[in-house]
Amino acid sequence: MKRKKVQMIIAGVVLVAVIAGGVFFTVFREGDSSGGNPDSAVYVDSVAELCGLGSGNGLTDRFAGVVEPQKTWEIELPSDKKVDEILVQEGDEVKAGDKLFTYNTEEMEENLAQAEIDLDRLANEIDQTKEQIVSLKKEKANASADSQLSYTTQINSAENEIKRKEYEQKSKQMEIGKLKNSIANAEVTSEIDGVVKSVNSIENPEVNSMTGEAEPFMTVLATGNFRIKGTVNEQNMSAVIEGQPVIIHSRVDDTTWKGTMTAVDLEKPEKNGGMMYASSDGGTENSSNYPFYVELETAEGLMLGQHVYMEMDHGQDEPKEGMWLDSYYIVQEENDAYVWAATSKDKMEKRSVSLGEFDEELQKYQILDGLAEEDYIAFPDESIQEGDNAVKNIDQAPEMGDMGGMGNNEVPEFDAAPAGRGSDEPVDDEDEPSDEEIYDGDADLGDPGASGGVDAIQDVETIDGSAVFGNGLEEE
Repeated sequence: MKRKKVQMIIAGVVLVAVIAGGVFFTVFREGDSSGGNPDSAVYVDSVAELCGLGSGNGLTDRFAGVVEPQKTWEIELPSDKKVDEILVQEGDEVKAGDKLFTYNTEEMEENLAQAEIDLDRLANEIDQTKEQIVSLKKEKANASADSQLSYTTQINSAENEIKRKEYEQKSKQMEIGKLKNSIANAEVTSEIDGVVKSVNSIENPEVNSMTGEAEPFMTVLATGNFRIKGTVNEQNMSAVIEGQPVIIHSRVDDTTWKGTMTAVDLEKPEKNGGMMYASSDGGTENSSNYPFYVELETAEGLMLGQHVYMEMDHGQDEPKEGMWLDSYYIVQEENDAYVWAATSKDKMEKRSVSLGEFDEELQKYQILDGLAEEDYIAFPDESIQEGDNAVKNIDQAPEMGDMGGMGNNEVPEFDAAPAGRGSDEPVDDEDEPSDEEIYDGDADLGDPGASGGVDAIQDVETIDGSAVFGNGLEEE
């Protein structure tokens, strides 16, 4: 009886071991056989989105911009003039010829009276000196030979004195002319039709934090022709190429405009535009911001002060037949090409693809076979193994710190325009991206071996399904 009990216990232990082994083999067989890590997570993106076949167009490097007048008139105050009365305020619309402010003429009138007195005095002194010369010449004619040299010296000195006073006389006449002109033009009128952008304080004028110079006393923005102003910093200004065609995107809808980029204006660093970026030694350094402008082919539909996005025009707006995928998603080995794709069971696999034409301008390949719109693929990172778990970005939005693959960068689309950008919703200053935010037009996407393929990604924002990247670290 005791032996039978022992046999039953042994049989139970064996049965439990067999069941446990079966469960282990069933659960972990796929990961072990494929070489994949069952605990891994590779984020994948929709092929339709990446190829511009859906509502978005994949990853697009963009700059933030704002619509401003083609001409800006800045009024500087002369050091010898004082403002008497300011007749306009910030935001006022003015026409050419409208009065903006007046100068105080009291001091100028006093200076004019004194200058006229000085001019009369110089004229009298010149006349007296001329009479003195006539007298000296008469005395010289009757003087002895020994005194001739003395008279000659006095006459030469008197003639030089006349020349000096005549020069002072001309200078005084010019001064009087300027004073009369200033008094006559004490009322400053607008040279252009426009809007008063700013009026600087006279007692405590604002100073440009970058240059240390005082801001203009008054700035008037011309109405009519528009241009787009963008900003770059020292780290990404190489992305701004003079003469490069640009596409301007509305933040509200799908409206676009075309334009041409100008050079970065290094002479006008942005006020309060300093940023911080990580240096190679682990510290941080200051980086200055500089403006650049986009000259528009047409400004129809744009409004002064409207916020837009800009991107280099590589022909991406022109419709292309078939499926075109960015080259950095494709791994080519000898005569074969593949992508990292998600299977129907959400596992990663190497998927062979057939390549067609190559667009050198856009750096895209035409995919002839191997991928469908409904497929999901990942950026080819060296750490990916077949059998790794595939996580679709539509299923789970990753944290900003988790940048294991290019697919990790996508965030949900906006169904409507962000508040304050053409919508009726109020702007929340804490949530709304800064208008001075710099978007990196020089993201490094070409190295399939790089982690995530993007340098110093920051401030991801999605407009119509397109991720927007910035570089540098904002100063806290």
